[in-house]
Amino acid sequence: MGSAMEFTRRQGLKLGLSASLAVLGVGLASCSTGAVGGTEPQDTQAAADKFPVTIKHIYGETLIKSAPQRIATVSWVNDDIVIALGVVPVGMPTNEWGGNAQGSAPWKDAALEKLGAAIGTEKAPVQYSEADGVNFTEIAKTSPDLILAAYSGITQEDYDKLSKIAPVIAFPKDPYATAWQDSTTMIGAALGRSQAAKDLIGATEKTVAEQAAKYPAIKGKTFIYGNLEPAKSDGVNVYLSGDNRPKFLTSIGMELAPVVVEAEKGAKNFYLPWSAEKANELVSDVFVSWVPDDKTKEVIAKDPLLGQIPAVKTGAFVADSDQTLTLAISAASPLSLPWALDAFLPQINTAAEKV
Repeated sequence: MGSAMEFTRRQGLKLGLSASLAVLGVGLASCSTGAVGGTEPQDTQAAADKFPVTIKHIYGETLIKSAPQRIATVSWVNDDIVIALGVVPVGMPTNEWGGNAQGSAPWKDAALEKLGAAIGTEKAPVQYSEADGVNFTEIAKTSPDLILAAYSGITQEDYDKLSKIAPVIAFPKDPYATAWQDSTTMIGAALGRSQAAKDLIGATEKTVAEQAAKYPAIKGKTFIYGNLEPAKSDGVNVYLSGDNRPKFLTSIGMELAPVVVEAEKGAKNFYLPWSAEKANELVSDVFVSWVPDDKTKEVIAKDPLLGQIPAVKTGAFVADSDQTLTLAISAASPLSLPWALDAFLPQINTAAEKV
């Protein structure tokens, strides 16, 4: 699908700005919901929140009168969370970047199989393309009673059009900027599974912390997570603290480099363009990026400007060329993060050990 920047622009992985839970306004009575993590059929939940439920978001409030039975999703993350909570959506987008031959992801396939709804079977969700934006026609064909877009970039126009199909839960504040914990809380409330969502968040965070603890070299190392384009004169973009990628590295015990902390003051985007001529000023113990192929890592290291990044010079440079792994970290969810740890943490550790 072309370059890493093309992925960022076209797919909108503008992730991670933590939305305040105060805006959720769920007002629900939480109670035990049994098993968590995608192993519980949706019709066997022992207890659930009471309906109706009102959920606040960027475009107002959405009233859900009764427990939804037919859920469609847009964008990434939302479908992962629904499935992780033990519910099979009637419709979800195809993973056209970073996906497998089924237009899905390995973590999603495993969870759907546990629910008896593997892709290709009778109970599997309908998949629809979002290559040209929200697929209103195909979503409508699934006859949903709820549409989830807690992590998305839907516009007011999109929201209004979707609302003619079914009630819609939009993102709370900024497009493509809902932390996976906040998306899980919102979706849990919408499904009447607030306690299950809380448990899922806790279990996921615990898994991340426990796995990271196996790599003590990581802890306390400074990092910069950026996108490097050696073929472009403006070939550096640095992801800021609100983005899910830096948020993930912070969650495993690393620290955002002081040069980024200082530079992001007053920034309004999820990333900061950085002049390649000043690449040598990007000081950190470790530099993490993602690249379209393995050759690009070599090109970056030999580039007269990008090669001057201190962590690139010392070899403490992580350049992930696995699109599925990149997707798992960028479009972070309670399903994708545990799957990504075994592959990603050793790469970070190898770089950290060079410091």
